[in-house]
Amino acid sequence: QVQVVESGGGLVQAGGSLRVSCAASGRTFSIVAMAWFRQAPGKEREFVALLRRSDDITYYADSVKGRFTISGDNAKNTVYLQMNNLKPEDTAVYYCAARRSWGSIVVLTPPGGYDYWGQGTQVTVSS
Repeated sequence: QVQVVESGGGLVQAGGSLRVSCAASGRTFSIVAMAWFRQAPGKEREFVALLRRSDDITYYADSVKGRFTISGDNAKNTVYLQMNNLKPEDTAVYYCAARRSWGSIVVLTPPGGYDYWGQGTQVTVSS
């Protein structure tokens, strides 16, 4: 089993920056990719960014491309999401997820494609 714990959420003004972290523990050797999702009130959970651990390949949702950066530290089994130029529409609970296999974008971006999830961390962007 793998446990995933997010941290670092908070309140920030529009245009500001915030970094959230995700620490994995347990059978971390089984993790191939880690990703961030977010869910705003009344909306479905949506893909934000992903990282393939072996070679740091990344992929982003169009809505955050150029503003958010996902990175990882394999020695610490930790993934980060640096969020810059934040907008009020970025307000959501941010979830970290991990999966045991790679695949096409079709399977990597839906929430159902992930094996392990954290409890989420709230990010609020004020206007």
